[in-house]
Amino acid sequence: MRCTMRKADPQQMCLKELCFQAVRRHFAALGIQPLLDLPTPLIKELLPYLTICQLDELQPPLNQRGISTYSGWIGVLDDMFGPKHVVNFHTEEEAKHEVMRKLFTLVFYGFSNHFVKRNIANLDTPSILWAAAKCIRHFLLVPGVHKSLQSLTAERRPLLNLLEERIESVGVSQSIDLSKRKSQTDLYVLHRLLDHGLAKKLTVHVQCPVVLAWLLHGRGSQCVSPELTNLMHSKTASASDDGASCSPGLQTGTSGDQDDEVTPCKRSKLDSVCAEEEEESGKTNFTLDPQLLCQTFTPCDGPSRACPWGQIHCLEIRECGADSLRVLNRALPTFFCLRSLTLHSFSTLVDLDVLDLARALGKLSESSRSSLTDLSISVLPYTELLEILLDASPKVTSLHVEIQTVMWGPRFLLHHSTTNESELPLQKLTVKVGDLQTDLHFITSVLRRSPHLTSFHVSGMRLPIGSSQSQLLNTLSESNHSLRSLNLEDMKLSDCHPAILNLLRDCRLEELRVNDCRLLERCSNKEESLQQLVCALKTLPSLHRLSLAQNRLAKNVSVLAELFSGGSPSSVRRLDISSNFIQPADLLEFAERLRTHRPPHQLTLDLRKNPGDRDPDTWNAAMQRLSPFCVLLVEGWISTDTMADHISNM
Repeated sequence: MRCTMRKADPQQMCLKELCFQAVRRHFAALGIQPLLDLPTPLIKELLPYLTICQLDELQPPLNQRGISTYSGWIGVLDDMFGPKHVVNFHTEEEAKHEVMRKLFTLVFYGFSNHFVKRNIANLDTPSILWAAAKCIRHFLLVPGVHKSLQSLTAERRPLLNLLEERIESVGVSQSIDLSKRKSQTDLYVLHRLLDHGLAKKLTVHVQCPVVLAWLLHGRGSQCVSPELTNLMHSKTASASDDGASCSPGLQTGTSGDQDDEVTPCKRSKLDSVCAEEEEESGKTNFTLDPQLLCQTFTPCDGPSRACPWGQIHCLEIRECGADSLRVLNRALPTFFCLRSLTLHSFSTLVDLDVLDLARALGKLSESSRSSLTDLSISVLPYTELLEILLDASPKVTSLHVEIQTVMWGPRFLLHHSTTNESELPLQKLTVKVGDLQTDLHFITSVLRRSPHLTSFHVSGMRLPIGSSQSQLLNTLSESNHSLRSLNLEDMKLSDCHPAILNLLRDCRLEELRVNDCRLLERCSNKEESLQQLVCALKTLPSLHRLSLAQNRLAKNVSVLAELFSGGSPSSVRRLDISSNFIQPADLLEFAERLRTHRPPHQLTLDLRKNPGDRDPDTWNAAMQRLSPFCVLLVEGWISTDTMADHISNM
């Protein structure tokens, strides 16, 4: 008797399931070898019943036997997010990493959610943290949870050592108050990961200019922020009571006397009571210097040498206001090790600030030592700035911009030339627009200057009445022959069928996404128009991923089965037809035709957000016909949600 469901009532459990539960409870006593001696089918049935630590321990020997723990990790993700959550991880390591990434932050900081509450008995903190730390590559520092971070300087110091060896990316989720002595713990952990460790990527989630200056200085840029210098001057910061002061410019680690002996400090953790008393009395005798911080927190028995300085290769600022931009702009001209820069603002950036950024990028690009190739900025106030940023950064090969037009205020682009025709090395370009009307000239100009472009994503572009997106498509056909990935989203393409077909005939695309583009809106014969598109797509042997989501295909979806008909079937391996108001009868017809023209390989089929609950029996029958040769991605639909129903049927 096969049991795969976990039942709450023990009386309803079959004998096999009771045994699986017993293995979970007595895993330590049983040991690994008896489990490895079980038949392979039985091991695979057991995996979803094991705890995270048990799965982690069993994975290496099972992999040696050729058995994957994928189903076990997917079971944990289902338990975390619910069965209706679509888990889009295709390998064992991807699923495991997602589990460990989510769990480490929850357990380390003592955060609680429904999963933690249900499994608290199985979340042995030291074991789970150690197992997760061996797997994760990103550490999120939450400054407000001081007890957890202070543990890394005392009882959990071995965990900090492990994180130092593993973490490649660090995030700062909240502001750090540099006027508080307890913030030294936060800075020390950052110093260990960024300077002693492997971390080269930094993500700052808050608007905190002084902390940003502390993070950037010495880790790539030679510039010192005046705000940070003033803060250092305002303190009598020292590593000990002997009066050895912290250098105002944070130059301790790079000065000529860096090998001088420093009074060793044997405290492994700051006395929080004394720290609070000092802060209340106005005595702030502490250091912000990373080098002295390390001596403060690290027990030593003799003279200490200066710590290493790390380098930031990837910088992401999630709340980039004017103050943060000013700090960054001062650092950029000497930030030679920076390879990727991402700036995101929740409000539209001021154009003068963006022009200052362009000037700083221009100074950086003048140096042969500059290594910046990836640039992402949002939200720009108008489209013209796209080309200005590219001209200022002629080495950039990947650009992502989001644009939201400001309808008021002056523009300061009086002297910028728009006639630059020099070739750009751009390979990836993403432009997301929120304009009521877009001047297409600036985008087509960039496309013509980018013959090496391999990936292009454009979203939300609205043109004046009487204009057509065909101009954009024709430019791609004429100028971008290296294009491999094309993503067109939230655009009106209903009058562009000839241009689309022409583009498909002359390209070598591997991925095509045409989402929410009203493809069939003006077609008098929708089935015939879709058939023409299918015929053009079949001429692309390189095409592996196709998305036609949110195009109201509805009953015409069965035409897509013709992709795999004839002697030269399409090579598409992933087909996204989500949000197309495909009703159960339409899906059943599609399934019948696809069964006649079976794909030559397993097809991943995205059916999410289609009204399958209108006729569950028919929908399930269609799913059964598709499942032998398709990986189905399905998400629940509730037809009583009239707004979602209306939007999908528009």
